[in-house]
Amino acid sequence: MNSLDELVEFAKKIIRDRTKISLNPIQEIVLRESINETKKNYKQIAHENNYSETYIKHLVAPKLWRLLSDALGERVNRTNSRIKLEEALARQIASGLPQARQTTIESPEGQVPLASPFYIRRGSLEETCYQEILQPGAFLRIKAPRQMGKTSLLARIIDYGTTQDYHTLRLSLDQVEAQLFTSTEKFLRWLCANVTQQLELTSQLDNYWDEDIGSLVNCTLYFQEYLLKSISNPLLLALDEINQLFAYPNLTRDFLSLLRHWHEKTKDVALWQQLRLIIAHSTDVYIPLKTNQSPLNVGLAIELPRFTQKEVEELACRHGLQLTASELKHLMELIRGFPYLVRLALYQSVRRNLSLETLLPDAATDTGILKQHLHQQLWQLQKNPDLAEAFQQLIKTNSALQLEQEIAFKLKSLGLVDLDKNQARVSCKLYRDYFSNCLLEGNC
Repeated sequence: MNSLDELVEFAKKIIRDRTKISLNPIQEIVLRESINETKKNYKQIAHENNYSETYIKHLVAPKLWRLLSDALGERVNRTNSRIKLEEALARQIASGLPQARQTTIESPEGQVPLASPFYIRRGSLEETCYQEILQPGAFLRIKAPRQMGKTSLLARIIDYGTTQDYHTLRLSLDQVEAQLFTSTEKFLRWLCANVTQQLELTSQLDNYWDEDIGSLVNCTLYFQEYLLKSISNPLLLALDEINQLFAYPNLTRDFLSLLRHWHEKTKDVALWQQLRLIIAHSTDVYIPLKTNQSPLNVGLAIELPRFTQKEVEELACRHGLQLTASELKHLMELIRGFPYLVRLALYQSVRRNLSLETLLPDAATDTGILKQHLHQQLWQLQKNPDLAEAFQQLIKTNSALQLEQEIAFKLKSLGLVDLDKNQARVSCKLYRDYFSNCLLEGNC
């Protein structure tokens, strides 16, 4: 009898090969639970994964069985799915064709697509976020250094919000023109205009904007009296890369205090409970904020962890790689589970058709498989001499040091250091080896 994992991977492979469509995470869950020996019904699947039974039963499942039917060339449903997959896999083995195996890889750059098999779930973290946005007036804060998976997680939370019939909007502040950061009024009008447009409403900004009462009040009234009153379902508003504001202290103080004010209003104004806020940022705020004006001490805070060894092994398998104990140990020692670096190393191994045992010894050099990333980190330091000097001192002393707060936070946002209370240390062996040679010995 075939194992559950074998059947799931076979189904995913044959659907992808014959329909050019990859199963998304919830489709894979429904497939897995439907062919498992302890078969669960749609109501149980929906409840355990924070979806509505209607969505699973009438949208996810029918599309899944249609895809599998198209791939196998015969009618497949929940009842016969396991036996149909076992028969098809047996025919493939008998014909001498290769069994289902991941044969295509994706670039590790940017957001991991929703349907990608290379997205690694972080335990119950996703489910915690899904549950949070169901709460009236929810405020979710996601923090992690660059390339740790914030945007990929954000995309999945938004996708889940869509399944709940929420109005879902995502605005990335790294796409905002610099001149809009020069005043609070310009930035807040940009925010209101974008939300209005994405909700497909007619702009009423000029009717609600009164210079005499200030832009913070204007923005609040616009949301309260127009936007929130114009929608019947909750509004999930996700603001990515809010750390882009931090270079503008006055705007940062104004905007973050506004978000805190909106969160406080959800406690006693029913209309504001329709707003579910998510903010994502790669560094702590290094601008002084009054405790009762900061939104960073309310709501639910999520700090993304690095991949565990087990998660790295799982990701390697999804790339079609079986790492030796030595390769896995070397990889974890070198990059300590940084998600982007793990994906990049595995991607290069598959693309070059070379083992990690061959590739890792030169990884921390200007010609190794991680060279492009290392050059980007070097460029970040070169354009910020204060950061370069502090990081060089960390490498030279080879121990934890107390750094000036803003510098420490910026180095952490790049993933170059870990912080423990007021102490900073180099985050992984890759950076220590490369920058020791580059910064200390001048071999850049």
